[in-house]
Amino acid sequence: MRLIGPLLFSVVLAAGAVAAPTMDSIAESYVKLTLAAGVHDGDFVDAYYGPPEWKTVAEAAKLPLAAIRDRVKALRDELAGLDLGGLDPMGRMRHEYLLKQLGAMDARLALVAGEKFTFDEESSRLFDAVAPVHPAAYFDKILAELDRALPGTGTLAERYQAFRYQFIIPADKLDAVFRAALAAARERTLKHIALPAGESFTIEYVTGKPWGGYNWYQGNFHSIIQVNTDQPTFIDGALGLAAHEGYPGHHVYNVLLEKNLRRDRGWVEFSIYPLFSPQSLIAEGSANYGIEVAFPGDDRMAFERDVLFPLAGLDPARAAAYYRVRNLTKQLGFAGNEAARLYLNGKIDAAEAAAWLTRYTLQEPARAQQFVRFIGKYRSYVINYNLGEQMVGDYIEARAAGDGGRRWTVFTELISSPRLPSGLK
Repeated sequence: MRLIGPLLFSVVLAAGAVAAPTMDSIAESYVKLTLAAGVHDGDFVDAYYGPPEWKTVAEAAKLPLAAIRDRVKALRDELAGLDLGGLDPMGRMRHEYLLKQLGAMDARLALVAGEKFTFDEESSRLFDAVAPVHPAAYFDKILAELDRALPGTGTLAERYQAFRYQFIIPADKLDAVFRAALAAARERTLKHIALPAGESFTIEYVTGKPWGGYNWYQGNFHSIIQVNTDQPTFIDGALGLAAHEGYPGHHVYNVLLEKNLRRDRGWVEFSIYPLFSPQSLIAEGSANYGIEVAFPGDDRMAFERDVLFPLAGLDPARAAAYYRVRNLTKQLGFAGNEAARLYLNGKIDAAEAAAWLTRYTLQEPARAQQFVRFIGKYRSYVINYNLGEQMVGDYIEARAAGDGGRRWTVFTELISSPRLPSGLK
């Protein structure tokens, strides 16, 4: 008799009958399929803290891509056919979440198998969202404002870099500044979000990565937060990374999903995080907008001026000038999407993409080339940062109506739920 192993996901009763699928059985199959997909795509599984034997079986079985995709499609059909009567709103969100996550898995495996999508097709299928198109003229207007804000000689890029490089955190002060930023972000978060006892993180400084920072969630309420030191860290980068990767960003997001959905509700699908899925837009968008939630309005600049600037040995009197320029350059964020869209659609090559970024984001060539490597590896994932922040911010502010306490409540509810990007409307 041919063994029906865990990765084939059939539940066989003693009498030989196949049990009717349930949301829980489908969720377990989804986790095992995600692990099977991760065997073919080393970037697919960002975090897993479910039964270790499931991962062992997936790695040993090495199911073919075609077999995984067939099972993904069959599982989506089973899920679509479930009776949703009696489900509460969270249960209905769970159902829609699993449908979209399975669809994204099929799309990612299609890419791994060599299929081609346009940038917008890919982001829609993977991340449940499409970024708006901004023509070059949109960014030219912002560059003109920056040109007026940065008088002097040389090109705008040269003046911008000369200005910005005055605000680098010295390497020997980076750890102290980053830990101070983390401590402040954590303190503000804990005033509004109850986290389980024992939640913790470890900081590591790394090199040779295409990203600036990364949170590797380990399960059991613990994260490894890595900071890439290949490029200089600017003074706003310390708090940006601390809040994004830590509090109230990725670390808090993953802790709450594990606590509220995996443990309290028993939803096994939240023991795994497939990177190329709609979950990532919520994760990145909330991590970015969480900075504004924790440090609203001018609070961020005031904290950096009063605490981080002195720790870094920088002149606090220059914080306001730094932030005037920073707030203008932040408006150039969608230029990264346009570079990725043009590059992945085959309209420009890697060198031209780096040149676009140098022109329209004012990045120095080395950092622009690093970002092109990021695009090459993570593709349309780039929309999750700026579009995700915008969508999450609009969702929260529409419900908070300017109330700071309500903002935290809505934010916490969002990152404790299986809400999808399309559900942020």
